[in-house]
Amino acid sequence: MLTTVNRVLVALAGVVLVALGAAVLIGALDLQRHWDFALPSAWPFDGPQDVLLGRADRRKWRGEDWWWPAVIVTLAAVVLLALWWLLAQLRRHRLREIVIDTGDGEAAALRGPALETALAAEAESLDGVDRALVVLRGRSAAPEARIALTLAPHASPDTALRRVGDEALAHARSSAGLGRLPAEVRLGVVRHRAERVD
Repeated sequence: MLTTVNRVLVALAGVVLVALGAAVLIGALDLQRHWDFALPSAWPFDGPQDVLLGRADRRKWRGEDWWWPAVIVTLAAVVLLALWWLLAQLRRHRLREIVIDTGDGEAAALRGPALETALAAEAESLDGVDRALVVLRGRSAAPEARIALTLAPHASPDTALRRVGDEALAHARSSAGLGRLPAEVRLGVVRHRAERVD
């Protein structure tokens, strides 16, 4: 759903920007006179010296009682829609549930946050892993894991990464009945003060 909304919004914004750019370019370069073609009467820019709203138009609209409330309501609606879209982008990546084939022709649903919590807890129990954050993305039938590991100062990144793949991810795949669970792992280290050696 959100992907469709994103595509429609990007398409509409592109059409509006292309149309506005064409209107400005044709008027600014005076192409209708150079190339000898006529513009519709409603065309906003008629020549290089033309403006979108002339002084008379600006004064005319400011004198109307409905003008400022309409401007404020329109801008408030645009801001609210932009905030809704931004929040939807931030929330959309989490997978709410995973569809599991039970083998008898039926399907079961596993809550995505439950698997994220279990996977993070097992990763944090590994030696050298201080913290783990897991986010499941993708489709409910083909989930993908994004794992952010914060390693302890003494940890070996190679060993921690191998153990997360061989143990935590393998257990998550088998317990959820998944054929595959691709993962992207990002490593970081705990910030610590340098030790003084005497």
